[in-house]
Amino acid sequence: MWFKNKKSSINSLAKSEQIISEQALRPIFPFTAIVGQEEMKFSLLLNVIDPKIGGVMIMGDRGTGKSTAVRALVDLLPEISVVADDAFNSDPTDPESMSDFVREKVQKNEPLIIKKKKISMVDLPLGATEDRVCGTIDLEKALTEGIKAFEPGLLAQANRGILYVDEVNLLDDHLVDVLLDAAASGWNTVEREGISLSHPSRFILIGSGNPEEGELRPQLLDRFGLHAQIGTVQDAPLRVQIVEQRAAFDQSSLLFRQKYHQQQTELAHLLFTARQNLHKVQISSKLQLQISQVCATLNIDGLRGDIVTNRAGKAFAAFESRTEVTPQDILRVGSLCLRHRLRKDPLETIDSGQKVRETFLKILQI
Repeated sequence: MWFKNKKSSINSLAKSEQIISEQALRPIFPFTAIVGQEEMKFSLLLNVIDPKIGGVMIMGDRGTGKSTAVRALVDLLPEISVVADDAFNSDPTDPESMSDFVREKVQKNEPLIIKKKKISMVDLPLGATEDRVCGTIDLEKALTEGIKAFEPGLLAQANRGILYVDEVNLLDDHLVDVLLDAAASGWNTVEREGISLSHPSRFILIGSGNPEEGELRPQLLDRFGLHAQIGTVQDAPLRVQIVEQRAAFDQSSLLFRQKYHQQQTELAHLLFTARQNLHKVQISSKLQLQISQVCATLNIDGLRGDIVTNRAGKAFAAFESRTEVTPQDILRVGSLCLRHRLRKDPLETIDSGQKVRETFLKILQI
């Protein structure tokens, strides 16, 4: 009995040490500890609730916490069901998002090994090659076994997850084209040395950048569902609070994370519940018509703005545990959904976000 208890204590201690060592190696700043930047945090949470919103582009000054907020999102991401021996995170219940490997097993009535895993976040570095992003030939198998095999890339890892591109406005044009193709179709097609393969690649695209370092191509900008603009905090007490938070985290990341554990758990549960109840949220025909009137008044190209605004309004209502979208919900998300879709006017003096808000106020009659 003593041995069993001793063994259990050793295993628990080893497990605790492993968790501590992992957190020490890659400490993540808690999302709920981030001070200010409400627009950025709000945009990220909406995308967690409804990934079909289409991601978010975060533009702002240097050192305003863009990368910190995105990476802090990892702790809040829920679990999904995936096929265990599949490299593409295929959904075992959705034939449309299955890889060829999983689809063949289903057609042959072979059993699928299903496991739960957290939604993954994949970083796309600026210096990544096209082979690393799309996938390429597995050279090891080619040399040792003499067979042509596919080695999945970052787009395969990001399927049903988040693809994060820091300084996206500095990304090479050929990689931008690859991202556009995958984001538009939800599939990545690879043609390499006699291998032709397509796999699902549906991801939430999150980008961040500094507008001083260059503009983003309009085609890529339109692919982002939401656009958050953030600036440097000017309020002195808030700046002091941010500095103190960072200093406390650097001194002991484990203790700092423990301090916010309860808030993190509550927010993660709230997001999970919102995702589960999203399908119950309704939006009236009158409100849908008013959204389209705003888009038409602002001369927004295409219908992506209408679709995203509807989705974001529903996600916000689900977040607040409601089943009906209100005009106030649409007013709250409207600027995020439409400001980056306005046509550029060099003579315009009003901010694009303010212009969108004023148009919504006029048509919604709030």
